[in-house]
Amino acid sequence: MKLHGDLLSPFVRMCMVTAIETGIAARVQLLSASLKPNEVNAALAKLSPIGKIPILETDHGHTIYDSRVIMEYLCHVAGNKSLLPDEGNQHFHILTLLALAQGLGDAAVALRYEQAARLESMRWTDLADRQKARINACLDELENKWHEHFKDVTLGTIAVAAVLGYADIRHAALNWRSNRPRLSAFHESFSRRESMINTVPKV
Repeated sequence: MKLHGDLLSPFVRMCMVTAIETGIAARVQLLSASLKPNEVNAALAKLSPIGKIPILETDHGHTIYDSRVIMEYLCHVAGNKSLLPDEGNQHFHILTLLALAQGLGDAAVALRYEQAARLESMRWTDLADRQKARINACLDELENKWHEHFKDVTLGTIAVAAVLGYADIRHAALNWRSNRPRLSAFHESFSRRESMINTVPKV
């Protein structure tokens, strides 16, 4: 299988962490692919009309996107039922946590684009403030309502850890750990997993 992307992307990293946690990392080749917010990556556009990373090419020649679908597919290929159990309540709690992490990641990446990719004279302060508000709302939700789920290794906690790692790299000024001791403790513990250590992005 071929995974197109860059570990600097929290969405790519969560897929690679999933591959390691399911024991099939040796079957997944990470192919470097990067994006600029104002340009089309022609090679990626041929694989997906969305044109975003990550994109997975399966051993059968199919393309799968986005990261949520790729993570579930990797579990399917590995026959892994622990990261996303079939049982209804667990299944949808994990998918909801995954969606929350994805929303946090979307806001964090959008804020990065606004602050670093756009010319300073063209930056939209109101948009940046809205993204910061979304980020903080997601972080507060994780701290206050999801801490009981932090003890388990699931697709949800993998995604949360990957996005928090991205926040450390790109948004240190947000100081996301402030007044969020449970979320901070979770990330410190989860970051010691081999899957996280082996996917630390090069900045």
